[in-house]
Amino acid sequence: MYLWRRWKEVMFRGALAALGVFVALFGLTRLLAILDLWISDPRVESLVYALLALISVVVIVAMVRMLRQILVLPTRIVLQKAYERLEEEIRQRRAAEAMVQRFQEIEANEAQVRQAQKMEAIGQLTGGVAHDFNNILTVITGTIEILADAVKDKPQLAGIAGMISAAAERGADLTRHLLAFSRRQPLQPRATDVNALVVDAARLLRPTLGEQIEIESMLSHDSAPALIDPSQLSTAILNLALNARDAMPDGGKLTLETKNVTLDEDYAQLNREAKPGSYVLIAVSDTGEGIAAQLIDKVFEPFFTTKDVGKGSGLGLSMVYGFVKQSNGHVKIYSEQGHGTTVKLYLPRATSAPEAVVADTTRPAMARGDETILIVEDDALVRDYVVAQVRRLGYRTLAASNAAEGLALIDAKERIDLLFTDVIIPGGMNGRQLAIEAERRRPGLKVLYTSGYTENAIVHHGRLDADVLLLAKPYVSADLARMIRTALEA
Repeated sequence: MYLWRRWKEVMFRGALAALGVFVALFGLTRLLAILDLWISDPRVESLVYALLALISVVVIVAMVRMLRQILVLPTRIVLQKAYERLEEEIRQRRAAEAMVQRFQEIEANEAQVRQAQKMEAIGQLTGGVAHDFNNILTVITGTIEILADAVKDKPQLAGIAGMISAAAERGADLTRHLLAFSRRQPLQPRATDVNALVVDAARLLRPTLGEQIEIESMLSHDSAPALIDPSQLSTAILNLALNARDAMPDGGKLTLETKNVTLDEDYAQLNREAKPGSYVLIAVSDTGEGIAAQLIDKVFEPFFTTKDVGKGSGLGLSMVYGFVKQSNGHVKIYSEQGHGTTVKLYLPRATSAPEAVVADTTRPAMARGDETILIVEDDALVRDYVVAQVRRLGYRTLAASNAAEGLALIDAKERIDLLFTDVIIPGGMNGRQLAIEAERRRPGLKVLYTSGYTENAIVHHGRLDADVLLLAKPYVSADLARMIRTALEA
């Protein structure tokens, strides 16, 4: 029955069949022996024994021929040991694969750390360069303004003065981008309606991008307010849109998208600079040429650009990167050559409702006065320029090159209405510390800060301190006059 049911699956089925017949016939002889007690027939018994002998010979021959194969057949114990060895090999292979994956993760993490360290080092360098450059630009922009006013009736000289002023403004724009990348710009974040800001940005972009580029806004109706500096965010969107325009020389589509997102622990492990939490997403996408995969990690570096020579400064994306990082956000870029690029800005959510924009009630640009102003500035060129400009506005001036000289004048009996100090000064204390000490010695003293590089003296966690008035370098005389009157009347 077994052979009949599983004939095709049985090994050595011929020998087993012969053995089965042999066993059956041997059993038959036992039956015949019982039958022989009543009926004796030697012929039948002889025939059965002859068949048994023949089958025995066949079985022996078959078994001998199979002996070599039978000796190498695995037993249950051999199979169990082989299975155990196989399981051990699988375990070792999985351990090796896990180790390779771990090494790959470590290598990727180390690459991200090296990239972050490189970006931080570049940021420190660019911040220092921007500080010194802003001091120079302050003198250039201020003096060229005076010269332009003096030669306004001479068209040729006025044109030259205008070119110098435009070049200085371009330099100032570069330093602003450098400070944004190095995260040294003073931010004034507030709860901002990102949908309204994107709508305003799209309206301003239409004439800038041209008719060949379609602008589409995909705004989430429940988008939360973001805790962000709205003016800097507008600049970031503008930079991204201009990059998208340059990537679509033959026209295309620019998409501005907003929505609420949550970054989990898994995403944060893959992106070390990101922190898990709730964010407001602003995505800027284009259908342009895209960026090669090997260049993606470099696009945020200052002065790196994929554009042709003379078509870009390489500071647009670096400014966006620095601004988002300083705002405690995250930025991610996705690109595929021939299919376009998407830059995603993950901005921190605000816990309060969006703040209404206060109407601009700016006083006349060249407001004057007769108060006494103490000017503390370590750069001699800037100090001389500021003293001259402040005197032109009608104020009395005192000047110091460091904190020690400034405190000596504070201790003098002469009247001082306003301390106008650089944030970064020598003398054992910075401008903020000087102001605190000056206010302690002269209660009620008004303070106005100026700087091209704030460090952490008056900016904490990326935002300007609430009780601080700052005039950022470089500035023109109208800004100087306005901020002095604001500080004096605060």
